[in-house]
Amino acid sequence: MSSNGDAAEETAFVRTYALTRGRTRPRHLLGVDTVLEAGPGRPGPGQVEECEEILALCAEHRRSVAELAGRLGRPVTAAKILVSDLIDAHALVVSVTSDADDRPSLHLLAALAAGLKRKWPDAVAYPQAG
Repeated sequence: MSSNGDAAEETAFVRTYALTRGRTRPRHLLGVDTVLEAGPGRPGPGQVEECEEILALCAEHRRSVAELAGRLGRPVTAAKILVSDLIDAHALVVSVTSDADDRPSLHLLAALAAGLKRKWPDAVAYPQAG
């Protein structure tokens, strides 16, 4: 018999599986720091509601894959798959810019580090990692 935590985890897994239609890899090579902006296209019919959320967020201003995953509350891999679908539909484009302002903010990086520390509190810190 599973506990409530196990059931919730299983439900989240099934939802993510359905969200990505069982796919485990995006078609495009995307990093967590890849910055995206709204493009001229629109997603095709049958896209999940998270695609509309991604488009609304990117219409406000450029967003990184990590930020989109966090705001959606979905695993990064799932976000990459949805973003990849939206790139295929030309609804999102990868932002190519040399502006330092488009890099992830220190606030975002600190939040990411805090989340990783919560998830893996016993992880060993490597000073040479930056």
